[in-house]
Amino acid sequence: MGVRPSWAARFRWRQYVKASLWIVPMLGLVLGALLAEAALAADSADWPPSGWHYSATTASGVLTAIVGAMVALLGFVVTIGVLVVQQATGTLSPRYMRLWYRDRLQKAVLATFTGTFAFAFSLLRSVESSSVPDLGVTLAGAAVAVSLVLLLVYLNRFTHRLRPVAIAELVAHLGETVFTEGAAAIRGAAPREGGPVPSDGPVMRIRTERGGVIQAFDVPGLVAEAGRHDCVLVVTRLIGDFVPPGTVLVEVHGGTSRPDPRRVTGSVALGAERTIEQDPAFALRVLVDIAIRALSPAVNDPTTAVQVINYIEWFLHTVGGTRLPGRYVLADRGGDARLVLPGRDWDDYLQLAVCEIRDYGSSSVQICRRLRAMLDGLLDTLPPPQHSALRTELRLLQESIEREFTDPARRAIAEQADHQGIGGR
Repeated sequence: MGVRPSWAARFRWRQYVKASLWIVPMLGLVLGALLAEAALAADSADWPPSGWHYSATTASGVLTAIVGAMVALLGFVVTIGVLVVQQATGTLSPRYMRLWYRDRLQKAVLATFTGTFAFAFSLLRSVESSSVPDLGVTLAGAAVAVSLVLLLVYLNRFTHRLRPVAIAELVAHLGETVFTEGAAAIRGAAPREGGPVPSDGPVMRIRTERGGVIQAFDVPGLVAEAGRHDCVLVVTRLIGDFVPPGTVLVEVHGGTSRPDPRRVTGSVALGAERTIEQDPAFALRVLVDIAIRALSPAVNDPTTAVQVINYIEWFLHTVGGTRLPGRYVLADRGGDARLVLPGRDWDDYLQLAVCEIRDYGSSSVQICRRLRAMLDGLLDTLPPPQHSALRTELRLLQESIEREFTDPARRAIAEQADHQGIGGR
C-alpha cells in the first residue's frame, strides 16, 4: 500500500490544478472524443428527423470547417491571454496573474473549444458515401453555437475585468471573504477558560526541510496532531513569510510525547509565492501594488489610484471592525489550547494599506486629499482601540504634505479631505 501524500503536497497539487490552463481543456478534448463515439453508436436510431440528414459531401465539409474554426478560436483566446499578461505586468500587478489563471469561464471556453474540435475530428473518420453520422453532425453544429455564445461572454468579461477598478473590486471582495471566514473560524475555536498555553520553553523545535513562502496551514491537522501528543504547537512564522531551509517553523510546548516532525511540516504548505487562500493581507498587497503602479512616473494616473483606494477603504472597514490580537490560540473539541498562530494586527494592515501609497503619491493633490478622507472616515467609524494607529498615519500624511507642498496656498488645498480626490469635497 502506497504512502498517502501529506496535506501540504495535496494543497500544492490543488493550487496547480486551479492555476493550470491545460488540465480542463485536456479533459474537454477527451470528453469530445468520447461523445463522438457515443454519437456514432446512437446514430443507428431513428433520429435526427429525416429533414436533418446530410450527404457525405455536406457532412465532410461541415465537420472540416468546424475543426478549422475551433483551431482558429483557440488561437484567438491564447492571443487574448498574452494581452492580459502584458496588461497585468505593465500597468496592474504581476500578483494579479495568479487570480486570472483561475478564471473558470476561461477554462470552460478552452474546454468547449477543444471538446468541439475533438468531437468533429473524431466524426470525420466515419464519413463515407454510404454512412453519414447525421446525429453527430447536428450535435457538432450545436456545439459550435454554444462555443460562439461562450466566446461572446468571455469577450464581455475580458473587456470589463481588465479595468483596474474592476480588478480592485474583485480582489477586495476575495480578501474580505477570506478575512471574515478566517475570523469566524478563529472565534469558533477559542479555548475554554482555564486552558492557558504553557509558558515554559519549547521541548522541541521543528525545522522545515525545504524553503518557500508559507501559503497555508492545515489547522485541523495541526490541532489533531497536538491533541494526540497532549501538547501545544506554536507556529513561529506568518502566512506569507518566506522561510529558507532549516528555519524553525513550529515549537512544541509540553506534551506526553513528541510529535513526528514530518507530520507537522506536512501540514504547512510552502510554495513559490503567496496565495490568497488563507492570507487576506495578500489581497491588500495586490490593491496597493495596483495603486502605486498607477502613481509611477511611467503611468502617472492618480485617478486610478484614487479608485483603488476606495476599495482599500472598504477592506479596512471590515478589518478594523474585528478584534485583532496578533496572536491566535485555537483549541480542540475539548476546549484545550492546541495551536498558536501568529497573525497581523490592525497596525500591520493599516501600514500596508497607507505607507507606500503615501510615499509614492506625496506629490499628488488627489492622493493626499483621498488618503485624508479615508483616514478621517475610518477614525469616525471604527472603535477607539484603532484610533491611535489612524492618528499616527494622519500625522505622517500631514508631515509628508508639509515637505512636498512648500507654498501655503497649494498646501492648504492638499490638506483638505476629499473622497473623490478632487471635486468631491
